[in-house]
Amino acid sequence: MKPALNDMTPKFTEVEFVKIDVDELPDVAQEFGVQAMPTFVLLKKGKEVDRVVRAQKNELEKKVDKHKTLQAAT
Repeated sequence: MKPALNDMTPKFTEVEFVKIDVDELPDVAQEFGVQAMPTFVLLKKGKEVDRVVRAQKNELEKKVDKHKTLQAAT
């Protein structure tokens, strides 16, 4: 998924992508209920608005675009 995220970064310049290593930060993984990898948690103003579990590039891009658009509209 790293290449997919690298492709999305320049496309969604208003979105911040952060990678968390669950082995290094198990408390963060537990806080967000990560049970499978990769898990992508979409946050807006500190609250979870969506998530994508497993490597689903198209689904992830669709949800990032959806919530990016909602951010711009508010």
